[in-house]
Amino acid sequence: MRAHEAQFRDFVVSSQSRLLAFAELVTADRGRAEDLLQEGYLAAYAAWPRIRDRSPEAYVRSCIVNGRITWWRRRSSHERPVEEIRQLPRQTIPDYSEEIDQRLLVLAALRRLTVRERAVVALRFYVGLSEAQIAAELDIAAGTVKSTASRAVAKLRDDSLLREGVTK
Repeated sequence: MRAHEAQFRDFVVSSQSRLLAFAELVTADRGRAEDLLQEGYLAAYAAWPRIRDRSPEAYVRSCIVNGRITWWRRRSSHERPVEEIRQLPRQTIPDYSEEIDQRLLVLAALRRLTVRERAVVALRFYVGLSEAQIAAELDIAAGTVKSTASRAVAKLRDDSLLREGVTK
């Protein structure tokens, strides 16, 4: 294995859980998040010699955001839901239903935001980037980041479904 392949493998292993969580926040859909992350990694691998010494995680996050926007514009007609999902044998699983309900409420509230608002919220509050870093990553003005974050947080505070679900 060549050195750059080993570096890339280490990057994927160390960043996968963070980037998948970020992608899920941006898409509000676990399956689409996995697909976008895989596409981001493919693009990062192709650009690895150029990005490895910079910020490859930021590169993949940009790929995820751009891929989500592209998907939304395209609304792929190739994917179709199925009537039935094959049932697997039942197993004893801990009851995480309350945590899952909370997660679904938050994801639903995030889904009601615009793509840019979701990306800014995820980069600011999940990834922990500064306004300047978010502006550079999304290629928008720092003032736009600030106003977008403010607008998104206000929408989340005013979201009655989210408020009701959190207080239950």
